[in-house]
Amino acid sequence: MKYVILKVIISSGIITLVSEISKKNSFIGGLIASIPLISILSMIWLYIDSRDIEKIKNLSTSIFWMVIPSLTLFLSIPVLINIGFNFWYSLIIAIILTIAFYLLTIFILSHYGIKL
Repeated sequence: MKYVILKVIISSGIITLVSEISKKNSFIGGLIASIPLISILSMIWLYIDSRDIEKIKNLSTSIFWMVIPSLTLFLSIPVLINIGFNFWYSLIIAIILTIAFYLLTIFILSHYGIKL
C-alpha cells in the first residue's frame, strides 16, 4: 500500500509542478508537459512491478500509436478558442474529437493487423 501511495504522490506531484510552472511561464510548462513523463513513469512502475520486458515493449508501442490521435486535442483547443468558443466548450469539443480520432486510429490499425 505504501508503494501505491508513493506512486500516486510522485505522479500527481509532476502534474502539480507543471500547472504551477505554467502559471508563470507557459512555454516552460508546455515543455515539461510535452516530455512523456507519465509514459516514462508508467514504464518504470510496470517494470518494477512485473520485470516483464515484453509488457514494457507492448506499452511503448501502444503509447506511440496513441500519441498520434492525441495531438487532435492540442490542435483543436486553440482553433476552437480562436473562432469564439469559450474554454469549457472548446475543451469538451476537443475531447470528443480526440476520442473520435482514437477510435478511428484503433480501427485503422486493426484493419492493417496492428494489435494494441
